[in-house]
Amino acid sequence: MMNPIPSPPHSAVLSRLGLGIDTGGTQTRWAIATIDGKIVASGTTAGLTALQLNTLQGQAEFGQVFAGLAATAHAHGSLQSVRAGITGFGDQAHHVLLQRMLTDILHLPSQAIHLSNDIEIAYLDNFQPGTGYLIYAGTGSIAAFIDETGQFHRAGGRGYLLDDGGSGFWIAREALRHIWRSEDEDPGWSEHSRLAQEMFKALGGGSWDVSKNFIYHRSRGEIGTLALAVAAAADHDETATRILKQAGAELARLGLAMCRRFGDKPMVLSGRVQELHPLIADSLRQHLPPHISLRRSVCQAHFSAARLAARQLRTL
Repeated sequence: MMNPIPSPPHSAVLSRLGLGIDTGGTQTRWAIATIDGKIVASGTTAGLTALQLNTLQGQAEFGQVFAGLAATAHAHGSLQSVRAGITGFGDQAHHVLLQRMLTDILHLPSQAIHLSNDIEIAYLDNFQPGTGYLIYAGTGSIAAFIDETGQFHRAGGRGYLLDDGGSGFWIAREALRHIWRSEDEDPGWSEHSRLAQEMFKALGGGSWDVSKNFIYHRSRGEIGTLALAVAAAADHDETATRILKQAGAELARLGLAMCRRFGDKPMVLSGRVQELHPLIADSLRQHLPPHISLRRSVCQAHFSAARLAARQLRTL
């Protein structure tokens, strides 16, 4: 559901605006900036991933979300440039499809629309090219580096079927795996487990059928929200604590992979997983060499995308 800030009065409607879009598995965030970089509007709508573009239904969902977003954004003035970061983006066919879709919906020339994966936007929100590594953990997980030439490099980000270690989805999956393996070995075990009880509360029931229907019929973003239940149990449950500490270790692995390839550089941890519980960032720090600096960042990638779009206005 669209959740924008209120539209300005007619007298305040502005011209020459840049629209920034940051899609994720849980939600899509957008913002509008003036040519001088001032953010004048922002909002959220339904989550999207590039994987949806592989089906006609998913393409329709993209079109519906973008159409609703455009209708709301246009109320703030004349949109003339767009910078969009799409999670999972990278396929050339996806680029062509999305470029055409946004051109039609926003009534803009293709040269006014710039597309990339969402992590590139998040990186530029935290670093100048060549100066550090971004470790991003939300529904999925990835480490990113943009070098001095503008080339994008990655570690991880392979998707939930292969990896996404330390992500919200990974945390939820590890917890459910432990719960149902423990139930296999000791039926009724879950009645005395704080982790199981928190997870069952979030799932809406404690039967295998409830877990099965949730895991195999909900989106990966919805499954990732179950990580909140793991965090809720962590101060009282050893298994939940272990899973969150292991999540930090998994995220450290991504950063260290970058160090092996490009040398030691400062790191930033961003994304919503860090907000689950302090154990995750603490564990990440413990698994890094002391001389590598680590800071946490509340990602505002849609604001960064909007400012990048506004900067593009100067060349149009």
